[in-house]
Amino acid sequence: MRKGGRSALILIAGFFLASGLLRLGSGTGSAIAREVEALRHSEKEEVQAPVACESGEEIGALLAAIKQRESRIEQQETAFANRMQALAVAEVGMKRNLTALIEAEQKLKSTMASANTAAEDDLARLTSVYENMKAKDAAALFEEMDPQFSAGFLGRMRPDSAAAIFAGLTPAKAYSISVILAGRNADVPTEK
Repeated sequence: MRKGGRSALILIAGFFLASGLLRLGSGTGSAIAREVEALRHSEKEEVQAPVACESGEEIGALLAAIKQRESRIEQQETAFANRMQALAVAEVGMKRNLTALIEAEQKLKSTMASANTAAEDDLARLTSVYENMKAKDAAALFEEMDPQFSAGFLGRMRPDSAAAIFAGLTPAKAYSISVILAGRNADVPTEK
């Protein structure tokens, strides 16, 4: 049972991690690559052989083109910075989720351990009560119990106490409990 709970939490953590990676990889990386490639192409297209400027209009046009290019580059840099910040925020969120999952797993393990211990303590206490009862009274009680339920207690008892209770049961009830006890470990693999 502990292994199943741990596996489930690891599986959930894996799903969170895969989800985050898919979100990051679903277009952000390729969008950044396209932006960088577009920036390279625009730089290549705009770099031309030097032209001698002879008039003020040509100088004005050249300055306007340079300012326009600078504005485009600033926009691209801003977009790139925003994307990088979004990636950083997503990474922090993923780390926080992973930490929360690990903490939840630890709490669940602790809860499961204390629940198992409490259940085992209760069964041990009740088994001890049945062992210390008079065999006649315990047999009357076990006669009314479901065979599966009573077999669980009789299997945990000391052999002398269980034998005394079995002696007080009806043959049909004793037989059904015996069959259950004998078949408990029938499916357990054996070494050959």
